Amino acid sequence: MIPRYTRAEMGDIWSPEHRLRIWLDVELFACEAMVGLGQVPAEDLATLRRTFDGYRFSAQDVARIDEIERTVKHDVIAFLTFVEEKGGPAARHLHKGMTSSDVLDTTLAVQLRDATALLLADVDRVLAAVKRRALEHRRTPMIGRSHGIHAEPVTFGLKLAGWYDAWTRRRDAIARAGETVAVGKISGAVGTFANVDPRVEAFVMEKLGLEGGEGAATQVVNRDRHAEFFTALALAGATLEQQAIEVRHLQRTEVREAEEPFTPGQKGSSAMPHKRNPILSENLTGLARLLRGWALASLEDVALWHERDISHSSVERVIAPDATITLDFALNRFAGMIENLRVYPERMLENLNLTGGLYEAQRVLLALVGKGVARQQGYVYVQRNAMKVWEEKVDFRTALKRDPDVSRLLSADEIDACFAIGYHLKHVDTIFRRVFGEP
Repeated sequence: MIPRYTRAEMGDIWSPEHRLRIWLDVELFACEAMVGLGQVPAEDLATLRRTFDGYRFSAQDVARIDEIERTVKHDVIAFLTFVEEKGGPAARHLHKGMTSSDVLDTTLAVQLRDATALLLADVDRVLAAVKRRALEHRRTPMIGRSHGIHAEPVTFGLKLAGWYDAWTRRRDAIARAGETVAVGKISGAVGTFANVDPRVEAFVMEKLGLEGGEGAATQVVNRDRHAEFFTALALAGATLEQQAIEVRHLQRTEVREAEEPFTPGQKGSSAMPHKRNPILSENLTGLARLLRGWALASLEDVALWHERDISHSSVERVIAPDATITLDFALNRFAGMIENLRVYPERMLENLNLTGGLYEAQRVLLALVGKGVARQQGYVYVQRNAMKVWEEKVDFRTALKRDPDVSRLLSADEIDACFAIGYHLKHVDTIFRRVFGEP
C-alpha cells in the first residue's frame, strides 16, 4: 500500500524485516521442538540461539536475501541460504522435514492475527465515537428519508444508533475471521507429516500463540479461511461506505444537516474558494471499493489444484498487507470524522418542517381508519390533500380541515393532534436500550 494510506503500526507488521523475523522464529521453534524429540542436537540449537536470539533483520539483510533470490528464484531458499551464512553448520537443522508453505502460511497467520488486533482496536474507536455522538443527539429531531424523499421523523441519534449496531456486528465478524485465519501448518510437503512429527507443529503453534495447526492441511492451509477474513474486511468497508455516503448526502448544500470537519487553513477547491467538500467520506467510498475487490480475489484463491498450486501466492502478497493497511487507515479516518462531525440541529428542524407537516400523512390515515373508514378509502382522502401540498403549495393541515370527507370524520382538534412530533419519538429510549443497553 502507498505511504499515503499506511499507518505506522500496521505497516510494520508487513515490513520485509518483520516478516523475515517471523520466518526465523518459525524455523527456530521447529528446531527446538525437534531437540525435544531427540532429532536435533541441543548444542546446535544453542549455537543458533546465540546467533539469532534478538536478531533484527536490517535493510542490508533484506537486500542480501533479495540478491540470493535473483539466482535461486525461490524466496524461502534465499532466506535459508542467508541464515546458513550467518548461522554456520548448525543451521543445517533448520527446515528439517518442512516445506516452504509451512513457513509462509504460518507466518501469514501470525501477521493476520496481529493485524486483526489492530483492526479491532480501530473498530473500538469507531464504536466509542459513534456512541458518544448518538447519545449527544438522542433527541435531535430530523426528517427520515426513503428513496431520498421525506418520509417520517427520526432523530440523528437514532441514525447513529443504527450505525453503532452495525459496527458491533462488524467487530464480531472481524474477530471471528481473525480467529479462523490464525492457523498455521508444519506438516510437510503435502500435509502428511511424513517427514516432520505432528508434535513439532503443536509446539510451534503454541510458541507463536496461534489457534493451532490446520486440521487436515494440503501443502497449504486451506484458503477458505483467508477468504472469510478478507470478506469480513470487505463487509467492514461496505459499512464504512454506507455511513460515509450518508454524511455526503447530509452535507449537500440543499440539505446541510451535518458536515465533515473543515479545519483552519483547509481549502476545498483549487478554483472555487467557497467550497467545503466531503473529501473524507468520498475517500472512504473509494477505499471500500478496493476492499471489495480484494475480497473477490481471496474467494478465487480458494480453488487450488490438488494439494496446492501457487496461484494464490501473488494475490496474497498484495492483498494481505494492502487490505489490512487500507481498513486500518479507513477506520481511523472515519472515527476522526465522526468525532469532529459538525451537526446542525437548526437546519435539521428547518428541513423537517419544509413540507408543513406532510410527514404526518400516515398518522392522519390511521386516525381515519380508527373512525371506521376503509384503509384504501382513507388513503385516497389523505393522498389527494398531500398532493395539493406538492402541486398547489397548500398547507397540509389546512387542506385536511377543508376536505369535507376528512372533516366529517375528524374534528379540527383531532387533526391538530396528528401533528405532534413527540409521537414519533416515544420509543427512542427503548431503541437506545436495545442498542446500548443503557437507560
